Amino acid sequence: MLKSFFYICYMKKKSIILLGIIMAVSFFGLIILQAKYMKLTADMRSEQFDESVKKSLYGVVRMLEEEETLQYLNKNLTTPSNRTKITTSSNFNFDPNGIARLIDTTKKYSCTRVKPKVFISMKHGSNTIQESSRILQNKLRERYIHERALLDDILIRLLSESYVRPIEERIDFQQVNEILDKELDFNGLNLPHYFSVIDKDGKELYKSKGFDEEGENDSEYYTQILFPNDPNPQSNYLRVYFPTKNNYIRSSLTLLIPSVIFTILLLFTFIYAMIIISRQKRLSEMRTDFMNNMTHELKTPVSSISLAAQMLNDKSVPKTPAMIEQLSGVVSSETKRLTQQIEKVLQMSIFEKESSALKLIEMDINDMIINISSNFAIKVENTGGTIETDLDAEDCYALVDEIHFTNIIYNLMDNALKYSKGPLNLHLKTWNEKNNLLISVEDNGIGIKKSDQKRIFDKFYRVSTGNVHNVKGFGLGLAYVKKVVTDHKGTIRVESELNKGTKFIISIPLKK
Repeated sequence: MLKSFFYICYMKKKSIILLGIIMAVSFFGLIILQAKYMKLTADMRSEQFDESVKKSLYGVVRMLEEEETLQYLNKNLTTPSNRTKITTSSNFNFDPNGIARLIDTTKKYSCTRVKPKVFISMKHGSNTIQESSRILQNKLRERYIHERALLDDILIRLLSESYVRPIEERIDFQQVNEILDKELDFNGLNLPHYFSVIDKDGKELYKSKGFDEEGENDSEYYTQILFPNDPNPQSNYLRVYFPTKNNYIRSSLTLLIPSVIFTILLLFTFIYAMIIISRQKRLSEMRTDFMNNMTHELKTPVSSISLAAQMLNDKSVPKTPAMIEQLSGVVSSETKRLTQQIEKVLQMSIFEKESSALKLIEMDINDMIINISSNFAIKVENTGGTIETDLDAEDCYALVDEIHFTNIIYNLMDNALKYSKGPLNLHLKTWNEKNNLLISVEDNGIGIKKSDQKRIFDKFYRVSTGNVHNVKGFGLGLAYVKKVVTDHKGTIRVESELNKGTKFIISIPLKK
């Protein structure tokens, strides 16, 4: 796994970009498919819900019609003195002679149809008996059809009287609630619900208890006309509202949501891995440049020292006091330069630690800035430039590491000197903001491009000036500055415009 990771780090940039595009398209495609599947599932669940509610409301209306019919028949088709109640539990039975009888479950009373007397002659044989039976059956059938037609006429006449009655007299609202509960439960919708009865103008005739919430629009209500089979329906409607419908539909997606979450986590993990790979690749390239640059920087003083040593060992070269002094000066200056380069390389160790071992002491930052500017003034004046200081910080004491903090100011000023084309004008300033002490180092140098400003604090990164070695360094200076400022619990930012100059602003907390 580790070997594969390093292999990816050394892949070509085009290959990494292509791999990233393919993986990104795959992940986004998977997420889109899952989103569409979730939407499809939610739509199907919603359609099933709507269908079950409509089926339940139709069942409620059908039962209300049947109940009204039974009640009206019980009221109008029985005599006051000897009344047989017709219910759904009435039983039909047949006597041995095939005559139908309606048996009341509550009272022993039967309504018996008189059997017609038919005399069959036995003199004509079996064919005559069969013919007589057939004639009898036809007569019974005709009588049944005639009586059924009469009964239908009577029922239509009686029931037509109930159509004009108000809806409050035709149904019992408490019974509607019970029937609605049973129908919804039968169709698998055991959910909280409220119902109301309204007329064709939307006027509310009845509202169930607790029906305080209302839907945001009419689509959240389910409506069913009452007594739709009336000759002239009065357009009264049963309206039902489910406050937890959305939660019921979302419950069907509980198994899909974790898969989407895991897919998104994998996507972010992949993106993070690609960012790390990209950074590692860029760091690897910068390290390669650093090694090449360091080889060049160290080779130059070593070559000078080696050349001076050869001249001292060459017996053909006269050893005059002036020559010996010149060669010793070359050896001394190049040795000092080599030592400085080695110290810069050793500064790399600070980046391998999460927090540097700082020796914090209370210091007057204004006095530190004065001392640093005084020591650096000679270098600036040699370029024909100037150093200005504005020490406006009234509260100027902070806990800092004297060596490291002095080094970061020197590094910023040294960078300004390196990247200046003409006389350098440096401006150092201090001031207070809330509980922080701010220090700015501003120059009139060549400036930094916007594209480089985000990366100048990276290790080994160097702003290109057209020639890699026209400005000496390893690309560690600003990374070192950033590390030290961060370890002081401070921040640093850069403001720069190309060919107009650069300003670095350091903010550190005041001494508490």
